[in-house]
Amino acid sequence: MTRTADETAALVDAVSGLRDAVEATILPLSTPDRDQGVRVRKELLDQLDDYVLPRLRSIDAPLLAVVGGSTGAGKSTLVNSIVGTQVSRSGVLRPTTTSPVLVHHPEDRRWFADERILPSLSRVTGAPTEQSQPGTVRLVESTTLPSGMALLDAPDIDSVVQANRELAGQLLSAADLWLFVTTAARYADAVPWDLLRTAAERGTAVAIVLDRVAPEAIDEIRPHLAGMLREQGLPTAPIFTVPETTLTEQGFLPPEAMGRLKAWLEALAGDSRARSVVVSQTLKGALGSLSGRTTALAQASSQQAGAARALSAVAGENYDRALAGVKDGMTDGTLLRGEVLARWQEFVGTGEFFRQIESRLSKLRDRVTAAVKGQPAPAEDLGEALQSGVANLILSQANGASADTAREWRRLPGGDALLADHPALAKSSPDFSAQVEKTVRLWQGEVFDIVRSEGANRRTNARIAAYGVNGIGLFLMLVSFAATGGLTGAEVGIAGGTSVLAQRVLEAIFGDQAVREMAAKARKSLLRHVEELYAAERARYAETVAGLGDPEGQSAQLAAAAARVREVSA
Repeated sequence: MTRTADETAALVDAVSGLRDAVEATILPLSTPDRDQGVRVRKELLDQLDDYVLPRLRSIDAPLLAVVGGSTGAGKSTLVNSIVGTQVSRSGVLRPTTTSPVLVHHPEDRRWFADERILPSLSRVTGAPTEQSQPGTVRLVESTTLPSGMALLDAPDIDSVVQANRELAGQLLSAADLWLFVTTAARYADAVPWDLLRTAAERGTAVAIVLDRVAPEAIDEIRPHLAGMLREQGLPTAPIFTVPETTLTEQGFLPPEAMGRLKAWLEALAGDSRARSVVVSQTLKGALGSLSGRTTALAQASSQQAGAARALSAVAGENYDRALAGVKDGMTDGTLLRGEVLARWQEFVGTGEFFRQIESRLSKLRDRVTAAVKGQPAPAEDLGEALQSGVANLILSQANGASADTAREWRRLPGGDALLADHPALAKSSPDFSAQVEKTVRLWQGEVFDIVRSEGANRRTNARIAAYGVNGIGLFLMLVSFAATGGLTGAEVGIAGGTSVLAQRVLEAIFGDQAVREMAAKARKSLLRHVEELYAAERARYAETVAGLGDPEGQSAQLAAAAARVREVSA
């Protein structure tokens, strides 16, 4: 199908947009489809950069025939024989072709000297050397090769060197025509047929060169090979047989052995319409294959986005549970155990005092006043006990959240690798304990401020003076942790008596409604500080995930770009 200049420009713009979307796709997490996604992403970028975009921008450029095949199939010998000079190293040592060789007519030099095609490979010139030059393509001019066609001798598709195999696959994707060379002994090997199936799926024009065939076996092997090609979706691929023969003194195939192949190549090079048909077939196939491969990449991208969300969500859920744990710990009586109870006894007098609470509740305020006046109350010890209890509650819940998050990350896609790279995430921040202590001290100061604010009139100030602002503040903290649901047995009576006593004293000073409001304000203040502490801890995990990049929206962008290409190329 012939396109107008405007239609071609629109298609170039659409394909460029797809190329940008593919390049922007990140796959940092080890999800199930990640490896396939990485491979598809590279293949797409290679074909878009090496073939589709260059061909769309230069539709009249010479046809590029890439000569590929298995180890020892005779690719370099074939190229040298076609050109009539030693342009590519051949021999028994493997691999022979370690960097690609592109042979072109001098008049076509402008099409290949720049980075129009294969932009990732640097251009070199000169005779073949013994040393490999990775990342290069060697340009060779030849007047024997007709203008309008170039030959590229690629590394073995089954090379023992992985980089050579990968480069061979990349070069085949850059071909207008794949000239596949195989032998009578190896034409049924698995690796070549994997690539031939890929060529069929992408609509690439393919011609087969069956090399080193015994003359008596041609009539048997050729029909079998043709049947295999039909089964793999390549029914129209021409087959050229090169009989087993003795090379010339220069190491070339004799002209009669490759006469039909050379005549076909010369005819193709000399017929602009025939070249256009081959180019159109391969370009149309390449464009048609973009959608399916982009879908595979989009699926891998969706997994990345889902994995990133799951990793961030786990941290969020665990710290939400930790916050709920602090909230429960503030009201289930656990903060009125042990050290706090002992310091409270010292604060009000003796343990005998608690045994008399039930029978003498009406005289609570007088007993506390007498205790305070008779002996300086150890308010500092009680304050430290409360501070320690609150800090330990916050720390234990946070440490549990970090440990739970690390454990769950190790089970989630990508999480184990992230933890290996960021081992500090397996526990709370190094300075978290110090931050908690600082926060609790700040909260205690805020509780004292609540007392001062509520005791603004002179009469109330006089009452507060009897106990001291700090003493009343400690009473308010105890009332804030008044529930006893987490205690059992004798602890319930003691803790309950503690909260009742503290509440009665506060009510005598401020009134019951004011006490409820003050306690609620104190609890709310502490929870606000804990939320801030936990938010900072949780952010470490979110920042680590975000540091990988943002896979959200990639799938939609890929799908939209592929749809645009389909629309414009239809």
